[in-house]
Amino acid sequence: MEKIIEFDEECQSCGGTGVFVGMAEMDGVAVVCHNCDGTGSHHFSHKYREFEARKNRTDIKIVLQTNPGIMTGGGFHYGGKPYMEWLSNPSFDKGTEMRNFTCPAWWFQSTDYSKKPNWPECIGCGSFSTCKSFAQKEKCWEKHDREFS
Repeated sequence: MEKIIEFDEECQSCGGTGVFVGMAEMDGVAVVCHNCDGTGSHHFSHKYREFEARKNRTDIKIVLQTNPGIMTGGGFHYGGKPYMEWLSNPSFDKGTEMRNFTCPAWWFQSTDYSKKPNWPECIGCGSFSTCKSFAQKEKCWEKHDREFS
């Protein structure tokens, strides 16, 4: 069943004043706020369907915990876990990371910052893929597995 939430709120752009002062307006000059047309009020309307249960998809095979910006698909092993397994257990165990494509610092920056290594060799390397250790990232994963067991 579709539902609607509607209300009038104070315009966030102008703070309810109807006028806006930006970088180009100086010395007491303002412009009519384009978000509320000078009314100071914004009408909010949101249509939604009430949640009943998570729906299944038939076109998904693998679920990744995150994607740190890598094109996926094409039959390569990107990590993750089978969709049906994820449906019954949405947690991700060690080894489900994109280990063939990322290092621990890159991966955990996106998934769990508390597990992102703060190793001296990672600091100041610029982008992850230009790190001098990236070509042997499997060694970094081994080190991470030992330190974050």
